[in-house]
Amino acid sequence: MRIAPVTAVFLAASAVGVSLVSGVPGRASSLGQEIAGGRQIGTMSDLMAKVIYPASDAVFYIETRTPKTDAEWDALQGKTLILAESANLLMMPGRARDQDRWIADTRLMLDAGTEAFKAAKRHDVPGLVAVNDALYTSCVTCHRHYRPNYGRGSAGGPGTPSGRE
Repeated sequence: MRIAPVTAVFLAASAVGVSLVSGVPGRASSLGQEIAGGRQIGTMSDLMAKVIYPASDAVFYIETRTPKTDAEWDALQGKTLILAESANLLMMPGRARDQDRWIADTRLMLDAGTEAFKAAKRHDVPGLVAVNDALYTSCVTCHRHYRPNYGRGSAGGPGTPSGRE
């Protein structure tokens, strides 16, 4: 029985708070801030550290953590789907910091995540390697615009796995 992709998407949706608000339109839930028919559960930091970083690492480290079985490829597809769909979450009202630069920066992540998902579906390691630069650029671009002091004093440099702030 193959449930890994469905389970991965369900867990991702649960982790980022894609759930319906029960009943009263326009009223904030006591459990979180209402966002377009749902509610924000975690902070931006939670979303980055617990969802986006682990999903992006699957792409960044594809050459040293290459899937070998169908189950591992299914898990990678789930991670790349989470990465692309997380970009959509970042553009939702209540998360988007503005409608100009934030959206443009986040679309870079959406494009890179979409290409990573397509490559993972094809079991295409060179395709995943090729999307690394675009994904890295999407992270660094947004962080430079929206994270004060980004890139100053980090051990591995801005955006590198060991230099994440």
